[in-house]
Amino acid sequence: MASNEIKDNDEVEMMISDLVNRARVAQQKIADYSQQKIDELCVAAGWQVYEDSNIEKLAKLAVEETGMGNVSDKIKKHKGKILGVLKDLKGAKSVGLIEVDENKGIYKYAKPVGVVGALTPVTNPTATPGSNALSILKGRNAVIFAPHPRAAKSSALAVEMMRNGLEAVGAPADLIQIIDKPSIPATQVLMREVDLVLATGGGAMVKAAYSSGTPAYGVGPGNSVQLIAEDADVSDAAGKIALSKCFDNATSCSSENSVIVHENIYDQFISELETHGGWMAEGPDRATLEKWMWVPGKKGKVALNPKIIAKDASVIAQDAGVSMPSDKNMIIVEGTEPLEKDHFAGEKLSPVLTVWKYSDFEEGFDLLKRLIDNAGTGHSCGIFTQNQQYITRLGEQMKTSRILVNQPQAPGNGGNFWNGMPSTVTLGCGTWGGNITTENITYKHFLNITWVSQLIPADKPSDEEIFGSWVTGK
Repeated sequence: MASNEIKDNDEVEMMISDLVNRARVAQQKIADYSQQKIDELCVAAGWQVYEDSNIEKLAKLAVEETGMGNVSDKIKKHKGKILGVLKDLKGAKSVGLIEVDENKGIYKYAKPVGVVGALTPVTNPTATPGSNALSILKGRNAVIFAPHPRAAKSSALAVEMMRNGLEAVGAPADLIQIIDKPSIPATQVLMREVDLVLATGGGAMVKAAYSSGTPAYGVGPGNSVQLIAEDADVSDAAGKIALSKCFDNATSCSSENSVIVHENIYDQFISELETHGGWMAEGPDRATLEKWMWVPGKKGKVALNPKIIAKDASVIAQDAGVSMPSDKNMIIVEGTEPLEKDHFAGEKLSPVLTVWKYSDFEEGFDLLKRLIDNAGTGHSCGIFTQNQQYITRLGEQMKTSRILVNQPQAPGNGGNFWNGMPSTVTLGCGTWGGNITTENITYKHFLNITWVSQLIPADKPSDEEIFGSWVTGK
């Protein structure tokens, strides 16, 4: 048995070593590429995972392989993410001299970070490698993807398409590669051998990336919460949240999980949600759903049932043994106190939305903080209001990396054409979420920057300028 394990480990080591060596050779071939040539290969690779017939193939295979989400939404996700990333890349400097500050005598030169090992999630197996590859290529880097085993075929197809794009413009295809037989040991070796790790996925994956000994960017767990103030446009808020909650069956970590609604508009808001496909599960139905959605694992710990992740609401209800109207596509439940003990207060990765009622802003704000602190600290929250004081309060005090105002979270957090957030599928959550950055991960995170400092006239302040009364005694 031991000899077989050694043989298997040796094979994994050789496989990863071959991928990394090929990536380094490919990267060396583009070391002298101009900004124009780098931009050309980014567009060529991006087109392959943007062109209609290709993304339809990717979407169908992803749903077929994983059983998560739906084809039409995955197509929309591809179109939006790839175009959004390329929009941000267009005209951006990532080769050679990228910034000059003559007053300080500082000249900044961009260099590659090297070979990136990118871990991808089962919930988003094609748009994630598509978006991340473009940001990584922008810095003259190479990337090797480690797909989720349950999504290996669809991720591999996305990589194959992008490799075709690279070859079409004379760039080495091995700038983008993938582990064709993914496994935990293979991913572990990859993380050890590359220059930088990008981990987009669950908490265990991100923790492993940070523990690999290789510099890493990771994401934190999501549990997006929206606060609906008394002055909100109720119809607008309900429509946007319903769209966001149901999009691709909530595969996005930004999908709303809870909504906190002012009591004056609560009934109207619920009614609006119902017009957008919502169905309120109450009493025994709520209890039955909870029992199905959270089940004991192998070690007896109760956790989210994998069988409900990114499934249609009707499938979740049917499998739970609950009768749900056939014309509905979203399940709504009311939250209960103490929320820290309510399973429905956390991330659900399904078209199931929890609603909470509050009477004044202080109560609503307290609920918002408690829900975020309970699960998803550092990720995101949002508010529907025109009251700038409310917005400022969230900005000053919420432990989240992004706050959207009057916007749906799932299509907005990672950037969209109607907001200024950088386009990405990888959202940093800061130290709150166990990450190194609060930023949306973009091409800038795949650059090494050399600072060249020229001699300038001395600019030394006086003691009085810095210490004030401590020097003057006045």
